[in-house]
Amino acid sequence: MRSTTRTRVGRLAAASLAVAVTLIVAPATPAQAHHGFDDFDTDRLYYISGTVSEVRWGDPHSFFNLTLQSDRPADTPELALPEQLQAPEDSGPINDAPSYSGSHDELEVVIAPPAYTGRWGLDRPLADGERVEAVGYIGRSHDDEFRPVVFWYGNGQPVNQVLGSELPARPLPVPYPDSDASTADRNQDATAAGENSDGTSPILVWGTAGIVLLLGVVGGTLYLRSRSRRA
Repeated sequence: MRSTTRTRVGRLAAASLAVAVTLIVAPATPAQAHHGFDDFDTDRLYYISGTVSEVRWGDPHSFFNLTLQSDRPADTPELALPEQLQAPEDSGPINDAPSYSGSHDELEVVIAPPAYTGRWGLDRPLADGERVEAVGYIGRSHDDEFRPVVFWYGNGQPVNQVLGSELPARPLPVPYPDSDASTADRNQDATAAGENSDGTSPILVWGTAGIVLLLGVVGGTLYLRSRSRRA
């Protein structure tokens, strides 16, 4: 009888401890709805076009280099959009995206793996020399990297690149502010997002709840052990 009770106590304590740890740790980790866009500046969408080379097709992402066309239009030309991105809140920013004006003549483009790309309209690797157009984001720490939300190949065939049916984030209005001002705005937004309306941090609230639960588990375990000894 004592052995069975102790086993139950141990299992209860272990399960409760796991729940408490989850409550403490999980809220501190921001949810990422669109895997693969974290390292890119989702405040700004840009249009690019050019010629494909050095294709690397595979998991977890495919890559290719794009030698940029020098006579690109000022912003995204009229192109068909995939069904997932036709809502005004998505199509508007894509159509308004200005042409890339950075210092690089070639960008490394990161796209979804073949399983997703095939499902969204491209069931084969891109070929060297093929022309591609795209709208997407520049890398935060590597400004020679580009992550499209949509790209076009062939005769304007669109290929969706977002998981779900919306952009990873709402971009800034065009024309974009300078980078320093945008960075300050992002930091301010991040600070605001980390607090509730009364100024308290959700991490602190959840952490406190986890500690209270953990103390309850310890107290309950000691109580059950004392009862098992009496039995």
